Amino acid sequence: MREKFLVFGSPRITEDEIEEVVSCLRSGWIGTGPRVAEFERRFAAYKDAEHAVAVNSCTAALHLSILAAGIGPGDEVITTPLTFCASVNAIIHAGGTPVLADVDPRSMNIDPKSVKTKITSRTKAILPVHFAGRACDMDPLCALADEHGLTIIEDCAHAIETEYHGRKAGCFGDFGCFSFYVTKNVITGEGGLILARKPEHAARLKVLALHGMSSDAWNRFGDSGYKHYLVTEAGFKYNMMDLQASLGLRQLDKVEAYWRRREAIWARYMDALADLPLTLPAPVEADTRHAYHLYSVMVDETRTGISRDAFLTAMTGRKIGVGVHYLSLPEHPYYQERFGWSPQDYPHARDIGRQTVSLPLSAKLTDEDVDDVITAVRGVLAKS
Repeated sequence: MREKFLVFGSPRITEDEIEEVVSCLRSGWIGTGPRVAEFERRFAAYKDAEHAVAVNSCTAALHLSILAAGIGPGDEVITTPLTFCASVNAIIHAGGTPVLADVDPRSMNIDPKSVKTKITSRTKAILPVHFAGRACDMDPLCALADEHGLTIIEDCAHAIETEYHGRKAGCFGDFGCFSFYVTKNVITGEGGLILARKPEHAARLKVLALHGMSSDAWNRFGDSGYKHYLVTEAGFKYNMMDLQASLGLRQLDKVEAYWRRREAIWARYMDALADLPLTLPAPVEADTRHAYHLYSVMVDETRTGISRDAFLTAMTGRKIGVGVHYLSLPEHPYYQERFGWSPQDYPHARDIGRQTVSLPLSAKLTDEDVDDVITAVRGVLAKS
């Protein structure tokens, strides 16, 4: 057994990130400033996009995008039941009503056929989540949006490197929302970003993200002279800081190298676990690029002889950190009480949520770490 606990999702931080953060601290400019602007420019260039607005979380990115899309009370937004609660909470906070469409059981992404059955006269947007880094089936989703005049707001929290049929995730809809949380593929500690297709949306997002002010701090206090601001609407405190962007800038330098490392770990898992009574992730679809953000296996007690939760406990006991992504949203009491959602109404998401286990997948992992994960999985199942 390992001597030290393997933390799930621990990021790889090296000296150049540390040096950049220290440089930011020494510069005296810690809040929103030139490093945030540079991070926006560089991330937009990486995604072949024109307009990027950095914020303090993907949750903030989703909330602002929904508001900028003009969605409010009485409007419905269709999304997936297999996602983090932030995806639907952002809809609720904007005053909209979330509507769930079940997922495809193999891709674990929202099923366009289910989406079609959920569209009503009140539907204003589709919010697909590129789960685990696998691209949603965007062609039929975009066709539905075009047919019904709907906005598409992509949740790309897992999908920084994801591509679908030659296009990059976050660039299909009117808005693409990204996360740089500490477990993500590019990190700023806490942080998010919105890619906006229209310049007028990007301009409004910037205003909404900082109290509704017409000028951000960099423009007000920069060396070009003080500039007064005017509050044009009731905005939010959602801005990213230079301190966060300094970490993200150096992480962006390594996005492809870290992606290749996770790809290698993914392939190692697929090979080493193939003979076990687990359901492994579906192969990567043709003409797509998987971000390899999560590696999730399904633990079906009828096949493995051990329940999912007992498997989680046993892996932790062997000093391997694991995750659950995710218990389906209709399992949670708040949504049951507010919307009347029942897990039985979304059977694919329900079954995945009750069986899924995410194994460690990070560029920080050494070959020895990966071997320890594999040994622990095999050992737990051998004892069941």
